[in-house]
Amino acid sequence: SIPTLTFPGGALIGCSAGFLNVPKIKGTHTAMKSGMLAAEAAYAALKDEPSVAESEEPNVSPLHLTAYQTAFEESWIYKELHEIRNVRPSFHNPLGMWGGLAYSGLETLLLRGRMPWTLQHKVRDHESLLPASECPPIEYPKPDGKLSFELLDNVARTGTNHNHAQPPHLRPRDPEVQVKVNLPKYGGPEAKFCPAGVYEYVDAETPYTLSDGTQADKKFQINFQNCIHCKTCDIKDPSQNIDWTTPEGSGGPMYVLT
Repeated sequence: SIPTLTFPGGALIGCSAGFLNVPKIKGTHTAMKSGMLAAEAAYAALKDEPSVAESEEPNVSPLHLTAYQTAFEESWIYKELHEIRNVRPSFHNPLGMWGGLAYSGLETLLLRGRMPWTLQHKVRDHESLLPASECPPIEYPKPDGKLSFELLDNVARTGTNHNHAQPPHLRPRDPEVQVKVNLPKYGGPEAKFCPAGVYEYVDAETPYTLSDGTQADKKFQINFQNCIHCKTCDIKDPSQNIDWTTPEGSGGPMYVLT
């Protein structure tokens, strides 16, 4: 599922390019190495360019780091990810989880990616979400404060602190879709799949009328200042109505070694 990594003026690096090793549930090493490869490609492209001070008419056309794509394909990242490329798609089979586990074990431990085929996902991620009417409700135990914790307590531990005065970086294309479609059909999945409590369906002060004439008593609230930048909402929203855009700098998770 790795896309083309370069485009004029930019490149996809690390998790934004899908460099997660699924069996290991690990992507830090590939993210760091891809950043190094991109930096080396950028340096090689810029080192012989004249500086702005030396050129009366500087070249401002965007760089296309094709060397980064080549370096990635020749690196151990590509080899490692190529070997496990079929692990996640293999679970789309008639035997379900057990078939996926058997195939993944065979390919990961013995074949090491030497199969002559590449499996594909049958549907896009957001298309796999089932209506709430087809899913039994799940009652989760309350956090015990030892092994499980309150969601907002964990958000506070990330050090996330976006400036409340900045423009929200989470932008619904249609402000009514969540209340009109996602809440009645899917049970408001945004409030469940977001790990930071960004999305809430709150009671409206008074019932109001939507554009299609239906009455609503809930409002879709976005607490963008809690966002830890996982982009699950952009990917998983069944209506594909939420756009994650780049926020102002310095507000995002500030993880430190303890």
